[in-house]
Amino acid sequence: MSENEKKHSRLRLVIQLASAALLNGYAAGFTGKKIFTGGSKAVCVPVLNCYSCPGALGSCPIGALQAVAGGRRHSVSFYVLGSLMLFGTLLGRLLCGFICPFGLVQDLLYKIPVKKLTVPKKLDKPLRWLKHLILLLFVLLLPVLAVNKYGVGEPWFCKYICPAGTLQGGVPHLLFNEQLRRLAGVLFSVKMGILIGVAAASVFISRFFCRYLCPLGAFYSLFNRFALYQLSVDKQKCTHCGKCDKVCPMALEVKDNINCGECIRCGKCKAACPEKAIS
Repeated sequence: MSENEKKHSRLRLVIQLASAALLNGYAAGFTGKKIFTGGSKAVCVPVLNCYSCPGALGSCPIGALQAVAGGRRHSVSFYVLGSLMLFGTLLGRLLCGFICPFGLVQDLLYKIPVKKLTVPKKLDKPLRWLKHLILLLFVLLLPVLAVNKYGVGEPWFCKYICPAGTLQGGVPHLLFNEQLRRLAGVLFSVKMGILIGVAAASVFISRFFCRYLCPLGAFYSLFNRFALYQLSVDKQKCTHCGKCDKVCPMALEVKDNINCGECIRCGKCKAACPEKAIS
């Protein structure tokens, strides 16, 4: 790793840690064993960050979208949707690369020194559509269509899938509360299984959840190509050395499609380029 790459890696880690601390900065939640309920909880942060986390100072946009869609009126939260579109238009998936706490968890897991896996392209390409299916089905459709006798839907993604919520909300509450541990049933066991599976996969496959499962990443990917923040490759400077492809955590062919929807704007390709062809 070059000195430039080391410098970039340190800077990015500082930003990720600062973001995680800022979004989950209610220390009293962990010591007092109850979640923060102040006014900022009405504000949706632009990344996955569980509302139920004892330290969370804001709300998760995916959870908020489901809560409104699954209510009696089955309406759309234009505040949440508009906020996500604004962030998407300005930054695209830069939020995934620098701000998301669960992205940081995956990055740290991938640092564990074991032999890494490469997903074959024939399998990788269709799997990347899975996060779009999860967005459509579990976040948008099921909360509206699968309702109880009172016409109220459930937050399907948060309740049945989200590993970030299990890690940030479920695990701390069960550690702190003996009564909750006794009440934890099959559903929590299933969600813990999903979390363990995602965590294990993230050790061997970089940004596994971001690549294949994250509905918020799927939403932001729609904005990458025309977001205000863009990357570009100077074809005259590029020597096709392939270093940018080797360091890409999303396993992309960087020089050929640098602004595709899968790019999380982490900047590792820019830092690795010996010719400074990426800007």
